Amino acid sequence: MAEDNEINRKLADLLFKRNNLTLDFASNGEEAVAAVKATKYDLVFMDIEMPIMDGISATKSIVADMGDQAPPIIALTAHSMDGDRERFLEAGMVDYITKPIDINRLNDILAQRVK
Repeated sequence: MAEDNEINRKLADLLFKRNNLTLDFASNGEEAVAAVKATKYDLVFMDIEMPIMDGISATKSIVADMGDQAPPIIALTAHSMDGDRERFLEAGMVDYITKPIDINRLNDILAQRVK
């Protein structure tokens, strides 16, 4: 999970542990790109607004480098506006979830994406 806010990281960690899943964290898009290139992940949750490199740029970099081998990337956003979904999909993300994270929505995404 790429998330620059420590409180959001702690909350996400608790939510994922309830599903018996483990998270690695990146604090910005640049760290997320490096982590995804170094480790095989089943799924990546990518905050949209982060320092150094935003989530859209990080996703485009991952997809450009890894192509079909890139893990599914889910956008994390505090703001959902008209056109955001399309913008996220165009960047290479496969879905999005708004913050604060809705546990039911998270469970739906995990059920669809994690085998």
